[in-house]
Amino acid sequence: MLATASGAVSTTLLTRDRDLGSRAAYPGLSGTWVRRDRTKVFYLGVRHPAHWRMLWRSLRSVRFDLLYVNSVWSVFSILPITAARLGLLRVDRILVAPRGEFGTAALGLHRARKRVFLIGWRWMLRGPRVLWHATGPQEAADIRQVLPRARIGVVAIGAGPEPRHAPADPPPTDQPRLVFIGRISPIKNLDLVLAALAHVRARVRLDIYGPVEDARYWQRCEALRAALPDPSVVSYRGELRPEQVGETFARYDASVLPTQGENFGNAIAESLAACCPVICSDRTPWTDVLRDGGGQVLTELTPAALGALVTRLATASPEQRQAARAAAGEAYRRWWLSRPRISVLDEARRAVDAPTRRVPPQVRSS
Repeated sequence: MLATASGAVSTTLLTRDRDLGSRAAYPGLSGTWVRRDRTKVFYLGVRHPAHWRMLWRSLRSVRFDLLYVNSVWSVFSILPITAARLGLLRVDRILVAPRGEFGTAALGLHRARKRVFLIGWRWMLRGPRVLWHATGPQEAADIRQVLPRARIGVVAIGAGPEPRHAPADPPPTDQPRLVFIGRISPIKNLDLVLAALAHVRARVRLDIYGPVEDARYWQRCEALRAALPDPSVVSYRGELRPEQVGETFARYDASVLPTQGENFGNAIAESLAACCPVICSDRTPWTDVLRDGGGQVLTELTPAALGALVTRLATASPEQRQAARAAAGEAYRRWWLSRPRISVLDEARRAVDAPTRRVPPQVRSS
């Protein structure tokens, strides 16, 4: 996102000093400022008071046009928004990107806690200074369902990675190979994938990659794996570095993500860009692309329904699976070439430049 911004935008980025769920900080970066192109990046160790003092000394004298936060629930959103509303951080406008957190499925997880939080937090998210970033008309509607007076200042979605060419040689054909890459969290529905394998009588393998975000949920997934007739067909292979994701997708016949809801779905874009067809629920913006050749659309989130789609893949010939990979890559290429190249930060700059009382809810091309 930072790389797509024009030269009129300069940014300061605050991030943790480690990946999600990791106990180890990035080597040599914790507690330091790093310049990356036009962006100053600070890698914060949240348990180090000295890091907070260093950050505060650097930010307190600067006036920012915009504070942009990812997530409504994260402490990395709550603290800076509170600081901005109290005048401790000098910010003209606030842009909040809920990243699908106001979708029906997402709100259903830990519903009571989120409802209580919103009762106390809603006043912080009101007013002309607060704008919202939706990734499409559906997310704009989700935001207004929770906050009817929300000002949708930016509606823009990323373009996704560049398409790749399908590999000349297919993956090993001893048996079809499925992959799941994503956070291990209830909303991603990995447990449904494992339950569906019990309905597949043909030979198929599944490899799982991703951080364990919810330990109790992962225990349920492990129990479902252990209950399979042959648990060895499922393997957990740990986490991937960002640069490994595309090349990993390229080694499989298909990826599977029966998600309960996505505002975009970066893993879907990465899979299609690598010519890896996707078996996915119809609760993402990718349904039309999948029906155009990108994969298979799951309309009923049940083990039997998903098992039927996996069986279709498992019983296909190697030539059919290779043709499906080429079709997925071409479907993604058509989508990618048709996308308008919109920079979220430049759209935000236009919203910031508009008079505060004249920023109407608007939908820009997504």
